[in-house]
Amino acid sequence: MLLWITAAAIPVLIFLSAFFSGSETALTAASRARMHQLEKSGDDRAGIVATLLESKERLIGALLLGNNLVNIMASALATSVFIEFFGNAGVIYATFVMTVLVLVFAEVLPKTWAITTPDSFAIAVARLVRIVVVIFAPIVMTVERIVNALLRGFGVDADGIVMSGHEELRGAVSLLHKEGSVHKGDRDMLGGILDLNELEVEDIMVHRTDMQALNADEPSAAIIEAVMASPYTRLPLWRDEPENIIGVLHAKDLLREITKAGGKTSKIDIMDVAAAPWFVPDTTTVQAQLNAFLRRKTHFALVVDEYGEVMGLVTLEDILEEIVGEIADEHDVDMSGVRPQADGTYIIDGSVPIRDLNRALDWSMPDEEATTIAGLVIHEAQSIPEQGQEFTFHDYRFKVLRKSKNRISQVRVAPLQPGPVQTTEIEV
Repeated sequence: MLLWITAAAIPVLIFLSAFFSGSETALTAASRARMHQLEKSGDDRAGIVATLLESKERLIGALLLGNNLVNIMASALATSVFIEFFGNAGVIYATFVMTVLVLVFAEVLPKTWAITTPDSFAIAVARLVRIVVVIFAPIVMTVERIVNALLRGFGVDADGIVMSGHEELRGAVSLLHKEGSVHKGDRDMLGGILDLNELEVEDIMVHRTDMQALNADEPSAAIIEAVMASPYTRLPLWRDEPENIIGVLHAKDLLREITKAGGKTSKIDIMDVAAAPWFVPDTTTVQAQLNAFLRRKTHFALVVDEYGEVMGLVTLEDILEEIVGEIADEHDVDMSGVRPQADGTYIIDGSVPIRDLNRALDWSMPDEEATTIAGLVIHEAQSIPEQGQEFTFHDYRFKVLRKSKNRISQVRVAPLQPGPVQTTEIEV
């Protein structure tokens, strides 16, 4: 009678082993974000899962302890049953049979089921797992202390390096894009949002050499004509020298004054229409600048360096373009900075930002030390190259095609890792 009770206990123990294996896989793979959302919707089991995941080491320790206990017990009982029937040879038979049963029914089957639907599986077993964790907590805590002491003896930090939420989210988005679940545009947009705190306004500003500014000492008629011909709504005003910005002229404010003056431009004092310039340090983060734009309800700022010299300008549109990509309207002037060639190379203007290239062509050029493609060549070459010089770095081949004084105005770039060639002109 005892023999048959022992034999009947083996399937029960294998079922418990399957429960522990499946629960471990499901709770490890369950989405914490989804559990949080379900908990907010009133699902108390999702709240239990979220609580368990807050102490993942203790959770896994309890499940592993339970799994090992039932597996060892099942193997011991099976060995005693087989010895009873086959003598000493029963040890070999028990080993073979239990290996197959545990592998198929207690490991592969439950884990495959759990990894297929981890969230629903985790919610289904949450209450039972919580009971297991509470029962085994004293043993698991003792084991944790022993393991941590042993690891410290080998100079290993048991806590490890915790990945920040931004890094975890960025890695998840990149992986989903690689698997085809997230489109490139969505990946770039999410990456742009995550980059706002890491970028400074210097990285996205319009450099002063590309700024369109007006001389405040010009006649009003000439300034109005220049504003009407410009594709920009806001234009800086300078006096004596282009770096001495004394105001910012808004086209709508100017149009309002022209209407008040009955179209007589000679009666308009441009400086009365212009707003005071707003200067921001070049070390301001893009996220902080976005918040400042929203707080001040303005879209335009001038960027200065540590000496107070104007380096360029930044607008709200520049920040939004870091998130959604290039924004063009009917008044924008197309700047064709990248021209794909039939041989797989690209002719690129030196002023094209590296971040725009990486976004448009799905490249991975480093942009930590330089903002533009010309700046990257100069930084890597550690000198100002001559026209015709070629360099290879970061898996790209660069050739300087044009140079104006000390500025690289055009380069040819050839990716050393071949990829799909763009056959149409790319706007960046």
